[in-house]
Amino acid sequence: MLGKITNGTDLLKRAADISLARQEVIAHNASNVDTPRYKRKDIVFKDYLLKGKSDIKIVEDNSALSNRLDGNNVDIEREMAEMAKNSLRYNVLIQTIAGRINNIKSVINEGRR
Repeated sequence: MLGKITNGTDLLKRAADISLARQEVIAHNASNVDTPRYKRKDIVFKDYLLKGKSDIKIVEDNSALSNRLDGNNVDIEREMAEMAKNSLRYNVLIQTIAGRINNIKSVINEGRR
């Protein structure tokens, strides 16, 4: 019975974990905007969420071409946009998890009556 109530909560938790980790990676990218030859990093969401991987894989993003002479490919405007988008995603996930927990509490409290 409890399994039916908590169904999907594990996936939401993993999505929140990866979103939090991605926020740190984006902040790291932004802090290295002036580091010569620095290549931006990102996280592979799909592997972690769908394949049940236990560790979060951070990859170097070479797809973002650099127009700079120092070889750095961090675009601070892109990083700030990604940070805002990721922050919204994280907040929605946390609110959804909180809603599910409140539903579970409600079921427990109603069962006591």
